[in-house]
Amino acid sequence: MAAPTTVEDYLAALPDGRRAALEELREAIRAVAPDATEGIAYQMPALRSRGGRILVSYASFTHHCSLFPASGAVIEALGDELTPYLAGKATIRFPLDRPIPAALVEKVVRVRIEEDASRGRR
Repeated sequence: MAAPTTVEDYLAALPDGRRAALEELREAIRAVAPDATEGIAYQMPALRSRGGRILVSYASFTHHCSLFPASGAVIEALGDELTPYLAGKATIRFPLDRPIPAALVEKVVRVRIEEDASRGRR
């Protein structure tokens, strides 16, 4: 299978249930970052800030969706709220048999936007 070149290609290659879950995750991310540029990075969907830095990326796996915030600041800021979903240092996993916690996803993206903005002010 060829590597996806667009988010739509990535989504189209997924089975229905996994695609629906990832679309929910995508919607929650886009709700907070509507001006971010969407594309493919590291063979998965990613959103970039106006400055070109990756805010978050996300991917579908057999039993979960993962959100990659690319920052330890998210873990620091949201601590216990993220604990049930953490896998490793900075991977956030949402099981496919449960609804995507949109409010938590939105908080993750807000932290990344704030972090990105503060880097731009330095």
